[in-house]
Amino acid sequence: MPRLFALLLLFCATFAQAAPSVLQRPIDLDTGHGVLHGSLLLPQQATPPPVALILAGSGPTDRDGNNPASGRIDNLKRLAWLLAGEGIASVRYDKRGVAASQPAAPDERDLSVEGYVADAVAWAQQLKADPRFGRLILIGHSEGALIASLAADQAGASAVISLAGSGRPVADVLREQLAQRLQPAQLARGNALLDRLQAGQSSLDVPTPLREVFRPTVQPYLISLFRQDPAAAFARLKVPALIVQGRNDVQVEVGDAERLKAAKPDAQLALIDGMNHMLRISPRAMHLQRDSYLNPELPLARELGQRVVEFIHQLPSA
Repeated sequence: MPRLFALLLLFCATFAQAAPSVLQRPIDLDTGHGVLHGSLLLPQQATPPPVALILAGSGPTDRDGNNPASGRIDNLKRLAWLLAGEGIASVRYDKRGVAASQPAAPDERDLSVEGYVADAVAWAQQLKADPRFGRLILIGHSEGALIASLAADQAGASAVISLAGSGRPVADVLREQLAQRLQPAQLARGNALLDRLQAGQSSLDVPTPLREVFRPTVQPYLISLFRQDPAAAFARLKVPALIVQGRNDVQVEVGDAERLKAAKPDAQLALIDGMNHMLRISPRAMHLQRDSYLNPELPLARELGQRVVEFIHQLPSA
């Protein structure tokens, strides 16, 4: 019996080491022109852990991956906790103009890709100056992957991870989507609108079905976004990179991941069977993916966590 008790104590001690306690705290960044609000998860361990700066996707998506249009899904929050359980710290934050950081940009006409990049760099500099953290990894989901690529050099990042990041200019993607959804007359007007925005000019001539997406107040941001080439930005990365793409993603295709890989051949590429844009296992058909866009209790794809954690732990020491 004493021997069994000793083995039980050893098992409990081993389990405690495998699952470090995690400090959970709010964290803020004063940019000098607005305060951005975020969440810190810091595993308690003997040496400073690597820290991931998690960058959310397009639109009013908050630090947890939630968007008012789709509701609560918590995919980025789940990712942060997954990392914490593996000894990797993280900071995720509400973008300028979103959720708790909305006062930092109350008018969406003031938003730009360049502004989001500057904010990511400022967060990175704050984390790199903090002795609690080791090497810095930028993890971007969807449009956040583009921001990560653009910010990495100035941020002094040790690595970049693209989760469901596009490999094509957004205007090209939108042209394909408009061709599938609009009648010929409206399509011609939609393409003319894209032409103007790509030329850096706003327009009030917006087809009715597109007025929410291309409303005048968001056009300055779209103009800044249309200037970007995700594959070219990814090619400029001088640090290790991981591309993670789900085969059942109906918003970003496997071909996008392959374009990123072609742009940076030394990047690792992980194509995950069954994973969709919300980083969850789901059927391929869009009408069957509804639950993964609405249910925050669904787990992330297991291979996603495995590949991300393995990549981070294999990085050279800071």
